[in-house]
Amino acid sequence: MLENLKIGDDYDGFLYLVESTRNPPRLQSHHHVELELNLVVRGTITYIVSGKRFTFVPRTLLWLFPGHEHQLVDRADDAQCYVVAFKPSLIDRSCNTAVYEGLKQDQDEHGGLLKTLLRPDTFDLIRKTMDSLMQGALDPDLLNREAGFGANSSFSFEHHDPDGLNAGLHHLLLLCWRSQRTGKALGDAVTLHPAVHRAIKLLSDGDWQQDLAQLARACGVSEAHLSRTFHKQVGVSLTRYRNSLRLSRFWEEYRQPAQKNLAEAVYAAGFGSYAQFYKVFVQAYGRGPRACLAEGQPL
Repeated sequence: MLENLKIGDDYDGFLYLVESTRNPPRLQSHHHVELELNLVVRGTITYIVSGKRFTFVPRTLLWLFPGHEHQLVDRADDAQCYVVAFKPSLIDRSCNTAVYEGLKQDQDEHGGLLKTLLRPDTFDLIRKTMDSLMQGALDPDLLNREAGFGANSSFSFEHHDPDGLNAGLHHLLLLCWRSQRTGKALGDAVTLHPAVHRAIKLLSDGDWQQDLAQLARACGVSEAHLSRTFHKQVGVSLTRYRNSLRLSRFWEEYRQPAQKNLAEAVYAAGFGSYAQFYKVFVQAYGRGPRACLAEGQPL
């Protein structure tokens, strides 16, 4: 799915610090015309890209090129990760020599996913650069709650100093591209079993209402085999993954222009009961939905 990141004309991109305890899950597989850069600060994050699972630890620098269809499937409860997006126009202006030619690719020139474990000193430098660019950005709670990705949200990234941010994004882009060459190459990803890949597609692409036994039959394996293989390869249980998808859909339903109330959004997202939704929500955010959503959102 092609995602519109809604980056305003005044900006060459955006960045913000994603925090699991503040940020709603966004599990749909997607890509966008912007080059995306992730820097894992704390905890772990897990992506599925082109039928393979990648789990990234702190100090990992990860490049998601426009041709990379990617899906965030899990993250640690304490995970923090900087997400940066660079417009194609910025890349065209910034990359004029052979050293940076690879940044103009639709995908990484090697055909895989470019990921590097940075040296501690390099990680500190890049993180401090990102921290400095956040000065003048919107409130972290707002950025994490809205993030500019929601198809039905009118939110877009803002910064009090667009010129300073744009200059900083230019510097950050070149700094990170040079730094990834001096880092440690990471190992191969886990290639997903066809049944696991199909289960993810069925659960992610449609409103799958049947139980796990029916899901397993649709994937051509037994329920026990699917559950065991899914957990082993993806790193989370099928139940947790499905509940995370429902939580993601809840946010989309709740943010519709013709806004649903809390209960309507809960059932539209596929939860069987409010009690089930409440339990999943608290597990994700450490507090109840009304306390989490109270700031600036009618309930």
